[in-house]
Amino acid sequence: MLRAAAFVVVSLAVAASAAAHHGAGTFELGKTVSFTGAKLTKVEMLNPHSWLYFEVTGPDGKVSKYRCEMRSAHVLRRSGWSPELLPSGARVDITASPDRADVASCYLQTILFANGSRMDRYGQYVKAPEGGIKEIRGPIREANVNRPPRRPTGEPNITGDWAPEQVVMADPRGVGGGLVPLSTIATAKPAAPRAGGGGGGGRRGGGAAAGPRLYGGTELTELGTKEAAAFNAQKDQPRFRCETTSILFDWTFDGPVNRITQNKDNIVIQYGQLNLKRTIHMNMKAHPANVKASRAGHSIGRWEGDTLVVDTVGFLPGFITTPVRHSNQLHVVERFTLDPKTMILLRTYEAEDPLYLKGKYTGQDRIQPADAPYTEDKCKEQQFIDYSKQVQR
Repeated sequence: MLRAAAFVVVSLAVAASAAAHHGAGTFELGKTVSFTGAKLTKVEMLNPHSWLYFEVTGPDGKVSKYRCEMRSAHVLRRSGWSPELLPSGARVDITASPDRADVASCYLQTILFANGSRMDRYGQYVKAPEGGIKEIRGPIREANVNRPPRRPTGEPNITGDWAPEQVVMADPRGVGGGLVPLSTIATAKPAAPRAGGGGGGGRRGGGAAAGPRLYGGTELTELGTKEAAAFNAQKDQPRFRCETTSILFDWTFDGPVNRITQNKDNIVIQYGQLNLKRTIHMNMKAHPANVKASRAGHSIGRWEGDTLVVDTVGFLPGFITTPVRHSNQLHVVERFTLDPKTMILLRTYEAEDPLYLKGKYTGQDRIQPADAPYTEDKCKEQQFIDYSKQVQR
């Protein structure tokens, strides 16, 4: 039975890294707020963040409106979350972290329903046979790996929906320890909270004082270093404008489901993260001289044995990964190789940009047959809206 409405603030020792995956923004991860007897009013399944809206009625009868930030739409979908599980009018208890800049916003930790069911921020759920929901400590469905390893024309069969393995917090509330692969969550234990947060994707080779900061294995130019230092997440982060960061970063960031379609003369790649679409021209040996710059760039491809080599130029200026900027001189080469035994698709890449990078920016990532279908999710960034002022209108 849910108790009368209440609002309680309790201090917690929480690692700053708890929200490093997206960035904490103005959320106070060292505190917890509790909303008892809240009434759900709306849920928005969006990228880059979803939102849960609710009302709380105080002892004086006054109704206060709130919203809690959740994970991105595609990750929630892969985890079994849906609007149907969060119906308007449902009475729940909500535990969250407050927003220091907006008293009506919060960072969702846990939802407790009247029947005793609960949903934690990083939990995986299915409908329970007896009603309500059931938590699954691991993937909620198996991916279909029974695909022909080759197409009738002979090249590797990379057509289909693909996704990286999900990473989740060992503490499903999202308030302790770091991110771990979902396949290990059954045995993972929350790490002890630690002070300090993650950096901007760089490191110093051989120790913090041993040399210059490296990004993707390379130093930045003087201009690159200056602009990286001046990076402002609220103003400069492409995701907060519903724009793709880069063809490299968004391929696996935040566990999206991507789609690859092999056609006669091209290969189309659709990103589950902010719906970027790329066309790889397989019937071109060189880029046209008059390429129109875009966030996806212009790609030409060829098969070298069983490896797809993709060469891309023609980018609009932007970021490889924040805070590392790139210019319209960015040149990216990717190599996709499918392991027919494991059905793991490995991508290695290298990027060059003389304006911002001293050397080659390199890396690799892996994806596998997806456990959910590709979907074009809507994007609407609302993290920096002052909801307390919005509801007063």
